[in-house]
Amino acid sequence: MKELLGIRGIITVLNTPFTADDEIDTESLKRNINEAVHAGVAGFLVPAMASEVEKLSDAERDLEITTVLDEVRDKIPVIGGASAPTPEARAIYARAAIDAGCDGILVNIPYEQDIQYAADVDAIAKLDPGFLMLQDWSSSDYGIPVPLIARLFEELDAFRALKIEVVPAGAKYSEVIEATGGRLHVSGGWAVMQLIEALDRGIHAFMPTGLHHVYTRIYGLYKGGDRDAARELFDKILPVLAFSNQHLDISIHFFKRLMFKQGIFSTSRIRFPILPFDGIHEKIAKELIDLAIALEHETKNK
Repeated sequence: MKELLGIRGIITVLNTPFTADDEIDTESLKRNINEAVHAGVAGFLVPAMASEVEKLSDAERDLEITTVLDEVRDKIPVIGGASAPTPEARAIYARAAIDAGCDGILVNIPYEQDIQYAADVDAIAKLDPGFLMLQDWSSSDYGIPVPLIARLFEELDAFRALKIEVVPAGAKYSEVIEATGGRLHVSGGWAVMQLIEALDRGIHAFMPTGLHHVYTRIYGLYKGGDRDAARELFDKILPVLAFSNQHLDISIHFFKRLMFKQGIFSTSRIRFPILPFDGIHEKIAKELIDLAIALEHETKNK
């Protein structure tokens, strides 16, 4: 079983680039991967919600995973996203990610009750992934009960990591780390506006999108003992995060435009259905993209 506590830092969740003909743009994907590796990210997650995963065909999911694996070539870990609405579909996607060579898999399993959830997790664990990362996702409540998380961690060798994305996330980071004696790998994700709080609470990794050089610089400064400098740089990107984190769809619109302006993506194309990006959004995004690019350039050259 892979030792997850060694994966410390920024694990990038990859957006899916599309060509003008609405195909997966593998060359843009490779450019994004290489930019992130150059910045020093600790790993990749693909496909996931930020990848517009629900709008990808099975073949496109496979293509995205294999493209990332081929480009990374074992330099850093790749986590294959296997979330789906049903246990049967999750098993198919998990098996495909395992067979492709992903270091581990991530699944988001809806929680209804302890017995149901434990059975669904056990079914994935029995597929023998390198490691299993559960996505504790809820936009309205506290997600998976902490005692159940601790029990599953002790009972299932495969379950080595948890991505916490609940309301509020901060206290749950601390509760899960304490309940598992710091042995369960804990990542943050959507609550990126609380990144410094997450680091203060001892999370092992964070999983944002884009801004590779800024995020790795913040993490490096913090872990190097300069919390003030990490906080100062983080404060500079807060306007970007306050805008992009209004909704997942706004984040996808924004970061695709950012990477297009950076020359990483060949288009900023998205797939529908998605929330509209109106004229005011466009105006504010242009301003914040200029800010983001300036901060990326500043941190890239340090």
